[in-house]
Amino acid sequence: MVIMGCGRVGSSLARTLDGAGHSVAVVDQDTESFAKLGADFAGTTVRGIGFDRDTLLTAGIEGAHAFAAVSSGDNSNILAARVARETFAVENVVARIYDPRRAEVYQRLGIPTVASVMWQTDQILRRILPEAVGDEWRDGSGRIALSALPYSEHWVGERLTRLERESRARVAFVTRYGEGFLPDADTVVQADDVLHVVFDPARRDEIGGSLLADPEVP
Repeated sequence: MVIMGCGRVGSSLARTLDGAGHSVAVVDQDTESFAKLGADFAGTTVRGIGFDRDTLLTAGIEGAHAFAAVSSGDNSNILAARVARETFAVENVVARIYDPRRAEVYQRLGIPTVASVMWQTDQILRRILPEAVGDEWRDGSGRIALSALPYSEHWVGERLTRLERESRARVAFVTRYGEGFLPDADTVVQADDVLHVVFDPARRDEIGGSLLADPEVP
């Protein structure tokens, strides 16, 4: 995991991933910011500009499973995220932004973004490492859970009602461009939509596998 920015969010994210046993590299221009990681941090720190290719190579970007750009600058975050995605083909990339009006533009560039007003460490984790984060909600009996589950990219462009029918999952709401909404019969899955699914935890593997399966051939 490579993280650009070692402020409050970046350091919290780095400590969480490091504590879970992942290999983590943190990039920041200010070496003093690395003090936020604490003495127990077992990862790597790299002083440099997060969108500089040599800096990213030093941080191990070529073997990275995920990249999170969480510095204080929108432009730097988007530029770094694009380099990670387009130059190094990192699979899971997310960028923090302060101006939510730019979210749609960035999403169309293929970079999932989260606006500062709703930013939390667990939301970043849901983007780059969904299997490591717990459910968003459970009822008192533990028989109903709500969680953002990954799905096959081949569902993009298909109606959500078809996805629900074939996967036997129920989508409670969708987050698109950082804003949630209730889907209707005409809702079509778009790239980078986050689907918040309600399900019986006992059927987690079954539901998760169904969502990752491609649409059935007519």
